[in-house]
Amino acid sequence: MDFAFDARTEELRSRLLAFMDEHVYPAEQVAEEQRARLASPWDTPAVVGELKAEARRQGLWNLFLPDAEYGAGLTNLQYAPLAEITGRSPHLAPTATNCAAPDTGNMEVLFQFATDEQKKQWLEPLLAGEIRSAFAMTEPDVASSDATNIETRMIRDGDDYVINGRKWYISGAMNPDCAVFIVMGKTDPDGEDIRRQQSMILVPRDTPGVEVRRAMRVYGYEDHSHGGHAEVVFHDVRVPAANLIGEEGGGFAIAQARLGPGRIHHCMRLIGIAERTIELMCRRAVARTAFGKPLAAQGVVQNWIADARVTVEQLRLLVLKTAWLMDTVGNKGAHTEIQAIKIATPRAVVDILDSAVQLYGAGGVSQDFPLAELWASARTLRLADGPDEVHQRSLARREIKKYL
Repeated sequence: MDFAFDARTEELRSRLLAFMDEHVYPAEQVAEEQRARLASPWDTPAVVGELKAEARRQGLWNLFLPDAEYGAGLTNLQYAPLAEITGRSPHLAPTATNCAAPDTGNMEVLFQFATDEQKKQWLEPLLAGEIRSAFAMTEPDVASSDATNIETRMIRDGDDYVINGRKWYISGAMNPDCAVFIVMGKTDPDGEDIRRQQSMILVPRDTPGVEVRRAMRVYGYEDHSHGGHAEVVFHDVRVPAANLIGEEGGGFAIAQARLGPGRIHHCMRLIGIAERTIELMCRRAVARTAFGKPLAAQGVVQNWIADARVTVEQLRLLVLKTAWLMDTVGNKGAHTEIQAIKIATPRAVVDILDSAVQLYGAGGVSQDFPLAELWASARTLRLADGPDEVHQRSLARREIKKYL
């Protein structure tokens, strides 16, 4: 594996870093001020639209999608350092470049599995940034870490499917620009193969029977910039059978295909969060004095900063290795590494943020600095896309299998 960035990656990194300095960081406070004046907290601040227009003008758009026709045509290894940069401003930069979850995962699903008609109706507007989307899988009444548990029913009725179920923590669903849900439910609940019982289907938001009931909070935050995380109820929702993604019974396999890139993208951005956190720690350490000397001269603070730097360097190498494997041997061949980064990265970044909170004292838990919200976001990623324990279980079984 070559650790140097190739020429295209270096060129895009340079442009993206300049975009962050000139446009994104100055817009962070502007976005907060504009949001406070909006009629609904779920409306998008005007500055976000301006950032998207500028990013698209500069060619910093759809960087995540490896297909050159629909996206930037980058490999995972090329995209990794770019996603890290956008992670430094996680509430603005991914959206500004049209690389924000859950849209990225949904676009990848549509790109890989949708019909031409579905792509025209939903993928193209998503790629253009004209609409947003949501992915509806998690349910409150079952352990959704095991996707075979889901209880939402999608029953074929003539040329339609009728959907009934209750979902929650459906990211992006509170955003008024969210136009479509990808819903995972059971089309064959009594099927012999539990991994062939599920299917995925496209449900337009305005379909009768779709109720976006409430916004779920995340450690007390409503996460407006992410479009919220909603509880959504589907009551006798009728959609055409033509809205089915792929084949009936293919939902579990599609979900697995979706989650591989999603997991590594989260980890790439988390490294960016960690880098910005180290920067905030260092700035605080040299600006504050306690017990007669700067915080930067206190041994415990030096330990925090040193440990954070070592941790970030380790994580970055593991993420880059995983990206390289995904490019060279495919997601299946990189299965162990994908699980490893998903276990290691959120856990380690939470620890770094926790040290930063200690360094900032009361300011660290306040709304005046980004640390508390970043901590909540990173801690949540120990649950999203499968909790740590699911990945640990699978990874351990693969290791043990070598000796059986």
